[in-house]
Amino acid sequence: MTTISLSDWSQSPEILVGEQEHKRLTITAMTDVGGAERIDFLLYELDRARIMRDALLPADVIRIGSIVRYKSLPGEERTIKLVLPADEHLPGGYRLSVTSAHGAALLGLRPGHIMTWIDPDSGTQRIKVLKVANTGPRPIEEPGSDDPGPSAA
Repeated sequence: MTTISLSDWSQSPEILVGEQEHKRLTITAMTDVGGAERIDFLLYELDRARIMRDALLPADVIRIGSIVRYKSLPGEERTIKLVLPADEHLPGGYRLSVTSAHGAALLGLRPGHIMTWIDPDSGTQRIKVLKVANTGPRPIEEPGSDDPGPSAA
């Protein structure tokens, strides 16, 4: 068993989550009937996230629908698509639910970030984000948003 140091824990990278996705994932976590430990980890990550207006979320932030290449430390590289639990078993064997430990840990990270956490068996887990691709249109602000638009500066 690997031990986790205080410096590993305190150096968890800041995670960024769009407002609409934050709401959607909170509802998903609160209504999921799966294992409590994995849902608690997702809720913990959502609680510590820096919530941003959807239109301002950087293009390389991991979100639902992101294609992510990451590496378990130590371990092998994997390429996955981060999805909601209902989409995990659709065709395409590389889907990873955001309610899984690795899925929740990846949420809101960017390339180069290393995330460390303790799993339910008291083992230390570490992953490093290598590459992120987000396809499709960027999230759109909902009507009535208080977005002031581009800066005049």
